[in-house]
Amino acid sequence: MRLVSYLRLSGDAARDVDAVEAWLSDPEPGPVVIATSGSSGAPKQVVLTRQAVLASASISAARLGGAGAWVLALPSSYVAGFNVVVRSLVAGHRPLVLGDRPLAESAQPGGFLSVVPTQLHRWLDSPAETAALAGLHTVLVGGGPVDEALRSRAAAAGVRVVATYGSAETCGGCVYDGLPLDGVGLALAADGRIRIGGPMLFSGYLDDDLATRAALVDGWFVTSDAGRLDEDGRLSVLGRVDDMVVSGGVNVPAAAVAARLREHPAVAAAEVVGLPDPEWGNRVVAVVSLSGSLALDGARAWVAERHPRAWAPRELVVVPTLPMLDNGKVDRLAVRDLAAGAVR
Repeated sequence: MRLVSYLRLSGDAARDVDAVEAWLSDPEPGPVVIATSGSSGAPKQVVLTRQAVLASASISAARLGGAGAWVLALPSSYVAGFNVVVRSLVAGHRPLVLGDRPLAESAQPGGFLSVVPTQLHRWLDSPAETAALAGLHTVLVGGGPVDEALRSRAAAAGVRVVATYGSAETCGGCVYDGLPLDGVGLALAADGRIRIGGPMLFSGYLDDDLATRAALVDGWFVTSDAGRLDEDGRLSVLGRVDDMVVSGGVNVPAAAVAARLREHPAVAAAEVVGLPDPEWGNRVVAVVSLSGSLALDGARAWVAERHPRAWAPRELVVVPTLPMLDNGKVDRLAVRDLAAGAVR
């Protein structure tokens, strides 16, 4: 029996590019193991075959209408960064490792880039970086909600942005601008959870059969996210199922409230959590960093203009910046701790 060897990435970009290049040319490669982000709990070790990884690269290139050199601006040990390495190598280009250099010095006209929303926000503040973004074929944005204000700002600058949805279990983004890539199945479970099928699915969680059986059901990956499909089959992600805050008997989708707060001109970043409350069961707490002035009453009124009044936050915690993970996602466990420490 041939022992299975796994490709494990170090996070050192140059070493990982070399390792992935060897893995792609190996006649009998073992799977790659990618850790989930751990933004809402302990990371899981996701097992991906080369066949699944290459399927992901192929269907992505087909939707984007091209392939070429990619800029690596994300950690190479997470699935989004790993995908950048794979897609660039498959297209015949060694990825351009950004590191601490300005994007304008690294991006090739007509190339590709994958970022999280925070990176795009910051680069659009710089005329030189904005020009570099506009010269790219496509900028994929994932790892968090892409607000309409950010998309409009990028479009006005001539930047082609595609919002992606996916996870390590799906070889990264497999739903682009709400629509599944070719060959990707998209459905909702009875409880509203998003289900995904297709050739890019993971094989399971390493050494965790129980978690694997819970996540892979009848050929579908059952995510932890709640979603909604419109009549055209376009997906709206409502947030994690466990981020639904039940307050006063009302189900409050924390992600939707946070998205509304991020549209406020005084809000630089926002997340929403639920904390135990003796009267309401849970109370909705907004944790925000501000670029202007905003008080609780203003935040509540802003949310209530778009959503039911019951969704409005009952506490507003202002912080200099939101805590982030290495992969650019918000560390929601740390956000919850900040909220709990501020609200007593």
